[in-house]
Amino acid sequence: MKCRHCATPLHRQFLDLGHAPPSNAYLSPADLSAPEVTYPLRVFVCDTCHLVQTDDFTSETELFSADYAYFSSTSLSWLAHAEAYAAMITARLGLDSGSKVIEIASNDGYLLKNFVRTGVPCLGIEPTDGTADAAESLGVPVLRAFFGEATARHLAASGHMADLVCGNNVYAHVPDINDFTRGLAIVLKPEGVITLEFPHLLRMIEQCQFDTAYHEHFSYLSLSVVCRIFDSAGLRVFDVERLPTHGGSLRIYGCHVQSAHPQHDSVAQCLADERDGGLAGTAVYDGFQARANAIKDALVAFLIETKRAGRTVAGYGAAAKGNTLMNYAGIRPDLVSFIADAAASKQGRFMPGSHIPILPPQALTDRRPDFVLILPWNLADEISSQLAPLSRQGTRFVTAVPELQVR
Repeated sequence: MKCRHCATPLHRQFLDLGHAPPSNAYLSPADLSAPEVTYPLRVFVCDTCHLVQTDDFTSETELFSADYAYFSSTSLSWLAHAEAYAAMITARLGLDSGSKVIEIASNDGYLLKNFVRTGVPCLGIEPTDGTADAAESLGVPVLRAFFGEATARHLAASGHMADLVCGNNVYAHVPDINDFTRGLAIVLKPEGVITLEFPHLLRMIEQCQFDTAYHEHFSYLSLSVVCRIFDSAGLRVFDVERLPTHGGSLRIYGCHVQSAHPQHDSVAQCLADERDGGLAGTAVYDGFQARANAIKDALVAFLIETKRAGRTVAGYGAAAKGNTLMNYAGIRPDLVSFIADAAASKQGRFMPGSHIPILPPQALTDRRPDFVLILPWNLADEISSQLAPLSRQGTRFVTAVPELQVR
């Protein structure tokens, strides 16, 4: 395999999580009697440009199919995050009825509905039918397509040039990141702004967030690498914000190289922090596997000891990161009896690989497990608050990453 950005042959392995099915390929009861396809889940780092990336075994059409089960609106905190962003960026850019907003990977309309409500014209780009249907029901216009240079040229030729192009947690999900970035440049007005949010590689390494590795995540991004990719497409990053979402993310602001947007000191400061964190070297990547192994071992030991003591464990949140953890650790229904999830699209189905059943949250009240393993640890505070009645009845909450915690 060669680097997705600079085409350097990849030799330095960052993480090997064995074989796993696509993390959002939830199973129906009938699927349990059929063979299940798994792929190697390996992550490499490029020795030339330091882009961290998964090995190539799956395509975007396999991963983001019509029945894609992730709906952004399931998380109340994420809805609040999107609403706050919409208000902020509307004021910052002076968006109004004469502006145009394009969101790439608009999912179920969780973000663009805010622009619809305030009368700012918008368009969502979304390839998965189920989420696109949900967005359209909210009044969000949607183009059902994967975004890249060809789609961008079609949009530009149709008069859909944007004052704002935004993408939340999509930049890491595209297999051809160069093509995607060239598309951003094509569809952006001369003084337009791009905002992209993505988990920050520096935080992933600092907190050993290995469970954020899955096949849908083709890239694991640092600001330094994003600046390099942007530059190759005639774009530049002029501002950056650090966000608490997804365990620590960046929101970058981009524009055309020749744009008048002033450069902010935040960019140089973040780049310096990445250098201080060792992202330009090799040692920080070479030691990651052993740290991931230790977290996995601690969780398995806890689950086995709990089972021996005659106590029960259920999970909460059938999230992609949870599927990575379950499959890498070899956890099956004998150790975690079921996973509760608020998304109706997942209920009644089974976790890929582990085949743990997914039930509505009411199952936690009905069955009252001794422990609830919160798989989307980045939402642990929100979920713990929602499940407070269980805690008052004696159930304790567990998170495994970045270290095993029982509260």
